[in-house]
Amino acid sequence: MKLIELLRELDYTLVSGDMGVEITGVIYDSRKVEEGSLFVCLTGFRADGHDYIPDALAQGARALVVERELRELPPGVTVIQVDDSRRALALLSAAWFGWPARKMTTIALTGTKGKTTTAHMLRDILAAAGHKVGMIGTLGAFIGGERIPTKNTTPESYELHSLFARMVEAGCTHLVMEASSQGFKLHRTDGIQFDFGAFLNLSPDHIGPGEHADFGEYLHCKSLLFRQCRVGVANMDDPHWVSVTDMAVCPVRTFSLEGPADLRVTGVEELREPGFLGSRLTLTGLVNGQVRLGMPGRFNAANAAAAMSVAALLGVDRETMDAALSRVRVKGRTQVLPTPGHYTVLIDYAHNAVSMEELLSMLRGYRPHRLICLFGGGGDRSKLRRYAMGEMSAKYADLTVLTMDNPRSEPVEAINEDIKVGLARHDGQYVAIPDRAEAIRWALDHAEEGDIIALIGKGHEEYQEIQGVKHPFSEEQVVREHLGL
Repeated sequence: MKLIELLRELDYTLVSGDMGVEITGVIYDSRKVEEGSLFVCLTGFRADGHDYIPDALAQGARALVVERELRELPPGVTVIQVDDSRRALALLSAAWFGWPARKMTTIALTGTKGKTTTAHMLRDILAAAGHKVGMIGTLGAFIGGERIPTKNTTPESYELHSLFARMVEAGCTHLVMEASSQGFKLHRTDGIQFDFGAFLNLSPDHIGPGEHADFGEYLHCKSLLFRQCRVGVANMDDPHWVSVTDMAVCPVRTFSLEGPADLRVTGVEELREPGFLGSRLTLTGLVNGQVRLGMPGRFNAANAAAAMSVAALLGVDRETMDAALSRVRVKGRTQVLPTPGHYTVLIDYAHNAVSMEELLSMLRGYRPHRLICLFGGGGDRSKLRRYAMGEMSAKYADLTVLTMDNPRSEPVEAINEDIKVGLARHDGQYVAIPDRAEAIRWALDHAEEGDIIALIGKGHEEYQEIQGVKHPFSEEQVVREHLGL
């Protein structure tokens, strides 16, 4: 492809060279440059692509995209200067792959919590409606039955458009993706006009070196979604929703569990059956009637409301939503596992005191015979977090099973001693079984009718990090093997 064709939708200055040069690839990692490549110099938190120009030229780069003036212009090489090379990479990548996002109905979800769950809910609803759906997020990229690992919730723009192109080639008509604040800040989604953008919630997170300077910047980055989508959807129950949507350039539809909105959840009835822990939602507005949701808690009801709002705007009927949501499962997110007895086992990624309190207080609402909380603490992390997690378990659980999480470089026993400090604040009963597989088997063997056993902290992770080594470990596999399922 000729360079001038890649630059059609990009603002730039030609510093030197030939616009008609033939380009064999768009590259931002100098180690991957090949003969004929266009090398885009990204300025990062730890590295500056401009420092690697000599390496890129030595490997055959034919053109450069730079942010700043070069002291010496390399002979025979085209140099393009832009205001922001990350934005340039996004537009160049989209052009290189033929603007694949424009060939699908695209939906982006942003928020501090719930993006992964909502993406799965919406993916399942659209699939039930007969659409082939691609999905990108925390758990990777999904094209049909194929899972492709990704490094970030919102991948770098080149990888993003590469995945879009694969989805189009596979016949996907719809795309659901998690849009992170970092993705917006680093221009990974620039040039994409989403058909729908949904805001779920906002709370302080991702603030610090290499992420966001403060909460104001974090909020601003979330708000950018509503400047690049055709229709917005927002959670009116979140106190920040007005600030997030204030600069929207699109119509914004709303959902709520607490007050009038375009989609109102007027009732959340808890349902517990063998192998099922969820709720029945009563709806008015964009959707009218009831649906069964196969995931427990009001926060999952809010996630479902977001998914149903978008689905309704796409013309999906309530019956299809009901069929999909009653069966929805998200790996490691209040994931209920089958059991042979009248007790419930679930896996959740809660790994701090706030998320533990939200989860455990919700589970208490199902009035279990006993609530058993099995968890450990991450090694090389704050002791204050461990104290607080122990306190939450003691406050809400009838029994805590202390075990291993990712101990990293610390002894498991030392981590659990810190957790016991928090347990003591409410006289929490506990047993300590350092080996996590053994601890899970013990909890299953001692389960009583009506118990809820919550395996907390690992969620979707399928490893344990010990002394710098990641060992394969699947909680779900341990449960299934022990119960013979």
